[in-house]
Amino acid sequence: MATRATALAAAAHEFDSGAFQRTLARRVAHRTESQNPERAAALRAYLSDEIAPSLAALGVDTRIFDNPLPGRQPLLIGRCVEDPALPTVLVYGHGDVVQGLEGRWRDGLDPWTLQARGERWYGRGSADNKGQHSINIAALAAVRAARGGRLGFNLTWLVEMGEETGSPGLAEFCRAHAAELAADALVASDGPRLRAQRPTVYLGTRGVANFELTLRLRAGGHHSGNWGGLLRNPGSVLLHAIASLIDARGAITIHALRPPPIPPAVKRALADIEVGGGADDPAIDSDWGEPGLTPAERVFGWNTLEVLAIGVGNAAKPVNAIPHEARATLQLRFVVGTDAAHLREHVCAHLRQRGFVDIEVSEPVVMAATRLDPDNDWVRLAQRSIELTTGHKPALLPNLGGSLPNDVFADILGLPTVWVPHSYPACSQHAPDEHVLAPLMREGLLMMTGLFHDIGEQAATLPRRG
Repeated sequence: MATRATALAAAAHEFDSGAFQRTLARRVAHRTESQNPERAAALRAYLSDEIAPSLAALGVDTRIFDNPLPGRQPLLIGRCVEDPALPTVLVYGHGDVVQGLEGRWRDGLDPWTLQARGERWYGRGSADNKGQHSINIAALAAVRAARGGRLGFNLTWLVEMGEETGSPGLAEFCRAHAAELAADALVASDGPRLRAQRPTVYLGTRGVANFELTLRLRAGGHHSGNWGGLLRNPGSVLLHAIASLIDARGAITIHALRPPPIPPAVKRALADIEVGGGADDPAIDSDWGEPGLTPAERVFGWNTLEVLAIGVGNAAKPVNAIPHEARATLQLRFVVGTDAAHLREHVCAHLRQRGFVDIEVSEPVVMAATRLDPDNDWVRLAQRSIELTTGHKPALLPNLGGSLPNDVFADILGLPTVWVPHSYPACSQHAPDEHVLAPLMREGLLMMTGLFHDIGEQAATLPRRG
């Protein structure tokens, strides 16, 4: 335990001395907006000028690659092999951010300058994801120094620069470089904790699929006085079609889009999870969603089908005419075991059976669901380590309610995935005033230092791939 205490003390000094804040400020200053085509040079420079030197200080050899998709953002792989007999941990981060939205931040704050206001550090990327991968780099440095220049495990880093545009090319890249990215587990950080006060571990993500329903009945509108009662109204028809998919309480009624029963291990993990309750959280509608489930089970263990947008006629300036078409965008958030690959076929068959033969269903873009068994040994190690460091039992989420490209790591690379987030729900990521909480950053740095140390100490007993 002596080296663990030494590593934690070094991590605490890194934070308390202001060194960590200065490092994060330097990284925030890189204007790595992946949604802005003019930032291509900045995206590559973040890898070459910031990440590669930081990893080299850890003994990690790095290489920057072009994206396999033309015109898309670059990626970096870093590797440090201490002993082929040791387990390998893959760590992931993304250095790109959403648009800075200059001029829309509070008190004239500059999104590219990390600025402290009390316990809040404001800056674009501070929460998503520069602050989070900066914690993991600093934690690895503290462990390596405390253990005499060795981690006790092999380390691989993967950093992409296109996550905020949907990680284009990431799946293709990981397939092409599977040998270089081979590992025994993914340990990474992204997204928010369940709540600021409680450390959180999550093991996967719900999948997501957006699709459109479109009903075009004729070439144009017709006077409602002359033709009302004679012409089908596409808005009315489409609303009834949607109502056949989701009932009045928000429960999914199309059987093919419902998930299998929640596994017992997932139910156990969610038993002590409380959703909402924060100062900025909306009040939960207790009578909405799948009946018989707790709020945690509804958002982390079940599927939801949401109407994101619906359009018919001109809502701003309605006219006395029967519209000619109606359109709606729906979104399915789904857990492991859902047949999302055949979503379009299921919806089309359901609508046809109910007489809605004219409604067109678009082919959805699907991000797959992932969920690691909460009883996995890597999960148990993370839980024990975080509780030892913080004195608090972490919240364990078998999967997030939202979505990340975790399917690339779980399905393509075949890894158990353990995510330890360092942000919190009210961090304003993707919006003006993105920020992190300094106490949460400090705790996150200590947590990850303890976790990486414990992986090195227990490497001989950890499960290996294959």
